[in-house]
Amino acid sequence: MIHTPQEREHTRATIAFMSRKLMLSSRVVELCESEATPRQEEFLLKVLSEEIDRRERGRKARLLNRAGFPTFKSFEDYDFSEIRFPPTLSIEELLRTDFIPEKKNLVLYGGVGTGKTHMAIALGIAACEKGLSVRFLTVTELVLKLTEAYKQGTLERLIRDLKQLDLLILDEWGYVPVDREGSQLLFRIIADSYESKSLILTTNLEFSKWGGIFTDEQMAAAMIDRLVHHGHLLLFEAKSYRMTHALMRQPGPGKLKPKTTVEAGSRLEEGGA
Repeated sequence: MIHTPQEREHTRATIAFMSRKLMLSSRVVELCESEATPRQEEFLLKVLSEEIDRRERGRKARLLNRAGFPTFKSFEDYDFSEIRFPPTLSIEELLRTDFIPEKKNLVLYGGVGTGKTHMAIALGIAACEKGLSVRFLTVTELVLKLTEAYKQGTLERLIRDLKQLDLLILDEWGYVPVDREGSQLLFRIIADSYESKSLILTTNLEFSKWGGIFTDEQMAAAMIDRLVHHGHLLLFEAKSYRMTHALMRQPGPGKLKPKTTVEAGSRLEEGGA
């Protein structure tokens, strides 16, 4: 096979790029220029490429493991038809996870079983596949971790670790009341995340009720202000998937199918986002 000078120059430039990525010295390219044949350069290029691929797969596996997802979810067959998107965000932009490098937030609001957590996990996994650092926690889990770290004197270390994330997913926001100390610690996480990383919150609680959950109306208002300033609100208007598909709700022989009793949560008040 004949290798033109331009082809060899391109091969060496690629080898140089991969060597830097693998933190190898410039001596690799120097040896190519002085001693290697074209076939040897091609073989070296293959070796470096496979090593980079191996490391990338390992890194993504570590990111997925550290994220702490409770299960694996994807957007395959996901139904977006009953989700109301804001004019500032399209489905295509969501699937590309454009909001993460932009350090914008997502608030996923709707009734129980309408696909909020599924979407949050699928977006988190997509972010890990792009090499981004993600953590998935329920709000209860996070408050417990923060409270325990505060008691043990390791709070600053935990907060520093959370600051290094690209995306923090907080599931079940407002499902369980939080005491004043927990609310203050949670507020610090929200405040520290403002314009420094992306947050995804799943909630079935409208903004006007946050003060009752977090014990302080002013603190709740400050949280909302930071979340929505650089954020998108998605409204999940479907009926509960779990209730609709639960086996115990299927009619038996000679029985009427029971009516659905769980409806999607009420919409967030106008002006709340």
